[in-house]
Amino acid sequence: MTLRVLLADDHAMFRSGMRAVLETQPDLLCVAEVGDGHEAVAETVRLRPDVAVLDVRMPKLDGLAATEAILAAPGNATRVLVVTTYDSDEYVYRALRAGASGFLLKSLPPEEMTSAIRVAARGDALIDPSVTRRLIARFTTSIEPAAVPAEVERLTSREREVLLLLADARSNAEIAAALHVGEETVKTHVSRILAKLGLRDRVHAVVYAHLNGLAGTSR
Repeated sequence: MTLRVLLADDHAMFRSGMRAVLETQPDLLCVAEVGDGHEAVAETVRLRPDVAVLDVRMPKLDGLAATEAILAAPGNATRVLVVTTYDSDEYVYRALRAGASGFLLKSLPPEEMTSAIRVAARGDALIDPSVTRRLIARFTTSIEPAAVPAEVERLTSREREVLLLLADARSNAEIAAALHVGEETVKTHVSRILAKLGLRDRVHAVVYAHLNGLAGTSR
């Protein structure tokens, strides 16, 4: 299956470079390039690509506001990846709160960028590895633990274990090794956690766990 991708960045050189990278991948197709946030929203609504790759800093409407508008559009099925040159905790937090499926630095190698597009398209989510644990540390130290929400009681003991490991930025393989189960079993647990808690994806499960005082006990 070919994944349709929209690129939104006010730097033409980055767009052309990303398009060139996408053209080397048989399963990825760039359906549009745009240079500002308003165009990103309009073209995403019109073309309905599988994934929109949005720069944080764009004229007219920044990438975070554009992300919110895209994800709020009726019937939207497009996943959004936010990319930036700037390694900023504030950008990461705002991107996740806006509903992005990932936050990546432009310094990522091309093969990791294309892999991220595929991850987002299949409904998973990710944060650039260089900022994941720092973001989690910020949640741990700067946010007062809240009362545990009632819906957490719907989780089985194993699902709660998986949620705590997700909150510790563990990959499926790392969770599987920690719990001595297969990766497919972990994926099943993650899917059930998201459904029971009404969460979009694993990144938002991480945010949820830290905001609600569930993290920090998986080690």
